Amino acid sequence: MESTGFAHWLVVMVELVAAFALLLLALAVVVLLVTWVVDRNQTGNAVLRNFPIIGHFRYWFLHLGEFFRQYLYSSDREEMPFNRAQRTWVYRAAKNVDNTNAFGSSRDLRAEGVPFFVNAPFPDLGVDHVEPVPVTVGPYAREPYSHAAFFNISAMSFGALSAPAVRALSRGAAKAGIWMDTGEGGLAPYHLEGGCDIIFEIGTAKYGVRTPEGKLDDDKLLAICAHPQVKMVSIKLGQGAKPGMGGLLPGAKVTAEIAAIRGIPVGEDSQSPNRHLDIGNVSQLMDSIGHIRELTGKPVGFKAVLGGVEWIGELCDEVHKRGIESAPDFIIVDGSEGGTGAAPQTLMEGVGLPLHEALPALLDMLIVKGLRERIKVVCSGKCITAYDVAWALSIGADFVNSARGFMLALGCIQSLQCNRNTCPTGITTQNPKLQRGLVVSDKSERVFHYAKNVMHEVGIIAHSCGVSEPRQLNRGHCRVVGDDGLSIPLEKLFPYPQAARRQAGVDA
Repeated sequence: MESTGFAHWLVVMVELVAAFALLLLALAVVVLLVTWVVDRNQTGNAVLRNFPIIGHFRYWFLHLGEFFRQYLYSSDREEMPFNRAQRTWVYRAAKNVDNTNAFGSSRDLRAEGVPFFVNAPFPDLGVDHVEPVPVTVGPYAREPYSHAAFFNISAMSFGALSAPAVRALSRGAAKAGIWMDTGEGGLAPYHLEGGCDIIFEIGTAKYGVRTPEGKLDDDKLLAICAHPQVKMVSIKLGQGAKPGMGGLLPGAKVTAEIAAIRGIPVGEDSQSPNRHLDIGNVSQLMDSIGHIRELTGKPVGFKAVLGGVEWIGELCDEVHKRGIESAPDFIIVDGSEGGTGAAPQTLMEGVGLPLHEALPALLDMLIVKGLRERIKVVCSGKCITAYDVAWALSIGADFVNSARGFMLALGCIQSLQCNRNTCPTGITTQNPKLQRGLVVSDKSERVFHYAKNVMHEVGIIAHSCGVSEPRQLNRGHCRVVGDDGLSIPLEKLFPYPQAARRQAGVDA
């Protein structure tokens, strides 16, 4: 009797499943028919008009390929902006695990543009290695800033980054003894949370320190610079990924908190002006630097992507007219290969000098004008591994900044979703569900390990080259492969210029 009842219910279940399957099949047929009719009669897409239904596979594969290409098809050295070998190096450095390789390098050492370093036959003994010497920025400011670490966190604003990401960076930076640049989005409590040194950036929209008309609010700036962690102020003139265009924060990322910090409407796209309204020439830039330095007492400099250095020469001439104390305390040069959360492809790929041209050009101009010691140089632009940083130091940079390197340390998988608020690792999204994946206590340790391991391995390179600390590297320590497959030293590719003679503070 019981078995008969069970069989009855089994038959009923099978009939229900079969009916449901038939219903789904009927719906699928209807959907396919409707899709066929729509595809066949629409006029906007030739592929779908000629190949209804099956033409959709092309677009599905294009979309999925963006995510699966790095896992299934690309070799270790193929991808852009960072290939698998570079990302893996950062991941392992951030996790503080063994970063050695076996058998040999997969890097093509004969490819044009590849840098490598010249080892000394008799390097100093390991016991003679010394820690980097602090560099003082802003000797004429009321509060000069001395900083030893040569590798620091580049400008990334709260809004472009999530709160957990900023918190992890702040904590990790404090532990590693490096600075953190706020980016143009204003100073958030999360920047201060870890206790690290802060570089406050003033963008073209002056977020966080703006009047309702978009001008600089001195009182707001004073309040921000009253924080003892805020060590310097940077005026953002431009950004490597989008020269001549202001920052763009999609409305999906503009939460109430971000809007309050920036002083903008909630949920609306935030587009900064393409330049500062009050800075239209070298003289006005010098005026702004002098005003902010006198107001805050902090060292003040600017960040720019270079299209040439003639205007830097004009700035240096203006410094000599006004006096050495009027000079910007630092210049951050951002290569055109720099990253961003959102930028037009045209600007990202076709405007501005890349770092390997911009950095030596800037340094040489400062040498010619006799201001190299007065103005400290910071560089940024795809410097994420130890040899990238060592190259920049050998050219002559005082400090090297990285943004995407630290994003990779936080767990970035290069999914290229920064501008869509859908970052799967919680780094560049304001979606709380996605932010949950970023555990601050864990990722802050990775930030710390990444910074320390980069600086340690740059130290290894310096030691191999026969100098006792990384800032002693010079252009004679690095060679670059030319188009004929043979290398030439950087000091021949970019020879050190002679400083121009000056009398009474003006050109001779």
